[in-house]
Amino acid sequence: MIWFMPFPEGIKPEAWHLLAIFVATIVGFILQPLPIGAMAFIALASTALTGTLQISEMLSGFANPTAWLIATAFLFSKSFGKTGLGKRISFLLIKWFGGSTLKLLYAMLVSDMIIAPVTPSNTARSGGMFFPIIRSLSASYGSEPGPTSNRIGRFLLQGMFHGDNILSGLFMTAMAGNPLMAAFVAKAARIEISWGLWLLAASLPILSALLIIPYFLYKYDPPEIKKTPEARRTAVEELKKMGPMTRAEKCLLVIFVTALFLWATSQWTGMDATTVAVAAVSAMLLTNVLVWNEITGEKNAWDVLIWMGGLMCLAGFLSKMGLIPWIAQQATLYMGSLNWPVALAVITFMYVFTHYLFASLVAHIAALFAAFYTVTVALGAPPYLAAFVLIFANTSMQGLTHYSVGAAPIYYGAGYVSQADWWRTGLLLTILENVIFISVGLVWLKVLGLY
Repeated sequence: MIWFMPFPEGIKPEAWHLLAIFVATIVGFILQPLPIGAMAFIALASTALTGTLQISEMLSGFANPTAWLIATAFLFSKSFGKTGLGKRISFLLIKWFGGSTLKLLYAMLVSDMIIAPVTPSNTARSGGMFFPIIRSLSASYGSEPGPTSNRIGRFLLQGMFHGDNILSGLFMTAMAGNPLMAAFVAKAARIEISWGLWLLAASLPILSALLIIPYFLYKYDPPEIKKTPEARRTAVEELKKMGPMTRAEKCLLVIFVTALFLWATSQWTGMDATTVAVAAVSAMLLTNVLVWNEITGEKNAWDVLIWMGGLMCLAGFLSKMGLIPWIAQQATLYMGSLNWPVALAVITFMYVFTHYLFASLVAHIAALFAAFYTVTVALGAPPYLAAFVLIFANTSMQGLTHYSVGAAPIYYGAGYVSQADWWRTGLLLTILENVIFISVGLVWLKVLGLY
């Protein structure tokens, strides 16, 4: 429909046709008649077949370092699962700090935080690694879906799910959509958000929320069981089964710590985050932590590379052809009577609560982030401030519904929380997280000199 509509004056036909393909791709991401990687691949083919883009332009998104960064992070994640280092870290923290239900949740969130920089998927972290641990712990305390759900299981499941969502905003590589937002910011405002700057800017507001939200849940919907000595015993037994650290675990630990150090110090060393990630995966190959067949068989990494590279190509050329600036200009005229703080607040509110319409966080980011961000900057908002406000908003909205992110159906499907309670708690925590992010975040960003 968009393709055949009359296009505005001053907009080239190719730009309008690219918009039609882009919108169709986003609708495909939302409805998913095919996987999103397939939708992105078809979209790229459409741009070339219709002459909207040249073949070299169509493939340019795959040269984007951000797409490769997130793909290599998936390979890092695979190594944590293969070697067992991720589980060992979790069980060690449970052994040391798992004496009470609240401490047990914090211990799991700390272990989640340790692996988050190299696991760009909420589903892989909280759904794949921590959900089975929580489910088995709940069962050991006789907490099952139904009358016994609130003994311990309900609290741990909700706390882990919402805590992991918060953690997804701490590192650029903690969630697949984060580098996408950084790339959109770079294209729209010509500013760079490095891995280290992201961590620095997010650290205080995200960690504040990570401290407050579990405790709030503990008081708002308290578990019946407050002490958890069995959790420590379970962790000790599991560590005994695992035995001493293997050579592969030791090698991975050294590679992991080195990569974290280089990512965090990139502004001084000048090493690009993607360079560090590719070098780390190379080190895994040289030390036999991973073998090449495991890398080629990691379909999630290559799937992300396809859809993210394709999406960056479409979004980049929409901006290059002048369509995104034109949309921002029109929106600026429409909202021109508002000063930028009010406009930023309105746009942030819209960005958060339109997530009720999305079953994919990536689709939401792809559909709205670039346009909303461009509008706020055009209205006078400081570029770094507007970027991190929307990034924090993106973090807060992940718990709104039982379909909001990939891990949500896993936790909701366990049966410990009704849909009404899930939505009610999700809305309450989204509001509370935004209050924390705004109050702490604005002060922190000011201290850092980002506006």
